[in-house]
Amino acid sequence: MSKPIKSLMIKAYRDAFADLDGAVTIDIRGVESNKNNELRNKLAAKGIRVSVVRNGLMVNAMEGTAMDKIGEILDGPTAMCYGAESVVEVARALIDEAKALGGLEFKGAIMEGVVFGADQVKELSKYPTRDEAQAQVIQVILGPGSQIAGALVGVGNEIAGILSAMEEKLEKGEEISKIA
Repeated sequence: MSKPIKSLMIKAYRDAFADLDGAVTIDIRGVESNKNNELRNKLAAKGIRVSVVRNGLMVNAMEGTAMDKIGEILDGPTAMCYGAESVVEVARALIDEAKALGGLEFKGAIMEGVVFGADQVKELSKYPTRDEAQAQVIQVILGPGSQIAGALVGVGNEIAGILSAMEEKLEKGEEISKIA
């Protein structure tokens, strides 16, 4: 391939992938073409794209980005899967599809500059997504406050019940006993 064409491809990769903070790389050589198309369609429905890339050109294109270590997981024919809300969602979707397809091999993943080997992709899929992590943090922050609010409401309800009982006794003309 000539240098001008390589330069154009590097620029195209940089334009297409510069904003990514992560991806999962797979080897789809063992997947039949019909199943490959089926996989791509299922992933596309989940907002995940699959692109076959030239390893050396991709490494050059990603220099200085959050994915500059991607060369560690590019070896041989590689398809890069990216998109959705997070890399965790991509890994989850690929693991689900790999069970159904067979022949799909993981090469690794990269998330915010951290490289995960092929054997670590399954662990990556168990991480919480950004939204799930934010919900967990909010739950931790609000947990004690809601417990205090619940305790205060409980005491308030108890006092209201006592006052209501006293009011009923007074309406019936009964005497209210002193509370010790």
